[in-house]
Amino acid sequence: MALAPEFQLLIINAVIVVIAYFGIYPSLHDLTLNKIAANDIVLTSLSLLVAGGLFWGTEQAFALVLFSTNWFWFSFLTMFFMEIPLCIWFCRRNGIKLMEPDN
Repeated sequence: MALAPEFQLLIINAVIVVIAYFGIYPSLHDLTLNKIAANDIVLTSLSLLVAGGLFWGTEQAFALVLFSTNWFWFSFLTMFFMEIPLCIWFCRRNGIKLMEPDN
């Protein structure tokens, strides 16, 4: 039985986010919000590359809560919404200020 395309991308994004916040970021030295953001750009790009590799040119529609979209926006938006609560939790846990610039 094949997984639904939405579920495939949700699993990919969840694995990337879990590895980032429970593996990569805790091991960074001199942890700052700028370093987290820079790594997030790389990891989001990885997510989009994998999603593109799977669904580029397929015309597959992806259902979000209120609308349907293509693979790019589905992957980008779900990654964003998965990452926000973990980022807030991680920053609070590690004393990283969200509203102050890095030194």
